Amino acid sequence: MGLILLCSCSPRDFLSRRLATDLIAASDQFRAPQQFILQTGVVSNREYVSPEYLVLQHHGWISASSIACTPGLAPAPCWDVLLTPSGVDTVHAQVPAEEAGRSSISIPAARRELVAVTGIHAQGTDAEVEFTWKWTPVNEVGAALYSGDLHYKSVVGFRKFDDGWRMTEGAPHSSQSIDDALKNAEPTP
Repeated sequence: MGLILLCSCSPRDFLSRRLATDLIAASDQFRAPQQFILQTGVVSNREYVSPEYLVLQHHGWISASSIACTPGLAPAPCWDVLLTPSGVDTVHAQVPAEEAGRSSISIPAARRELVAVTGIHAQGTDAEVEFTWKWTPVNEVGAALYSGDLHYKSVVGFRKFDDGWRMTEGAPHSSQSIDDALKNAEPTP
């Protein structure tokens, strides 16, 4: 009799750390690559002195000359950003040819890697799963911009359905969706 009862349960009936890991890591939101948008041409001082642009300058991939700001672009000074020859080689190796000639270039830079599920709080048919993750660079630009040593902590909601546990798409209670969990991630010490 016990064997019959065990056979009627699926592996998705119990929200284990392994199941939570599999569901989080397989989600489209978690697997979505991190894109870095490189703006060449005239940019504001705020953008040009951002940490990302400073890294690109340090690697010798971009250079710029001071230029008068166009109306609506502030704060001054503004900069005319160009890819250096080294930057052209680096960036063009990462993007399709038709994208490389644009002034706004979307470069795939990193992907998320699930480090661990660190806790599950289940109450009835609802649960919150806490997990840590990190960015893993996918190329030279990603390696320059994203540290693989920095971990982030997120919490995502789960709900039990008749066919097992699923991540919540919206935030019906205090739980948040995987998309919100990734956006609201906090670096861990």
